[in-house]
Amino acid sequence: MARLEGKVAIITGSAQGMGAAHARLFVEEGAKVVITDLNEEKGTALAEELGENAIFVKQNVTSEDDWKNVIKVTEEKFGPVNVLVNNAGITLADSIEETSLDNYNKIVQINQVSVFLGMKSVIASMRKAEGGSIVNISSMNGLVGGAIGYTDTKFAVRGMTKAAALEFSPQGVRVNSVHPGVIETPMIMQEDVREQVEEFAKTIPMKRIAKVEEVSNLVLFLASDDSSYSTGSEFVIDGGLTAQ
Repeated sequence: MARLEGKVAIITGSAQGMGAAHARLFVEEGAKVVITDLNEEKGTALAEELGENAIFVKQNVTSEDDWKNVIKVTEEKFGPVNVLVNNAGITLADSIEETSLDNYNKIVQINQVSVFLGMKSVIASMRKAEGGSIVNISSMNGLVGGAIGYTDTKFAVRGMTKAAALEFSPQGVRVNSVHPGVIETPMIMQEDVREQVEEFAKTIPMKRIAKVEEVSNLVLFLASDDSSYSTGSEFVIDGGLTAQ
């Protein structure tokens, strides 16, 4: 039997990249998937590609009203939510000195506040479903240092995951965080940075960067009942980088 048969999932920021890979795998594994993103063109195209078990809902993940709408549309179309993947996020590579307050607040809103809003918005629907799984996508930089803004928000996702896991466990809802390292996405494999990425891969204990599908398989495990006794935990997928 498919590992997500009968489950309803929301995946944020899933019009492209890793989120789209998660959506494809979830549908393959029997889930009904709500793809959310600001990119209406790519989100709609992906939903059409995936067929009747997927729909697209345009969403600003920092808007509480948009979250309410996503939950409402999901329940009307597919029923109560079993799985939420808080995948939406952005990066910021400026130094502390060069980072404006506006840019800092923007990354906090998208990477951190959106995760809070997602968990806050979905819990009532998961109670209707008599349980669920929330998967918060953090980063290896939620475990070790990196750029300002990105690192602190990804550490925050890790902390919020633990707080929510403790609060939601009595309601049958599990909450875990995923911490990817360097992943082979179109953005980092562009010609202008490919050489740097390949050079960096030599410093990874496994001597390669991860395929997107490898991250999706981990997210699938956490979304499914296979991980039924896992909550409040970090799941690291970085080829051994943070073990050094």
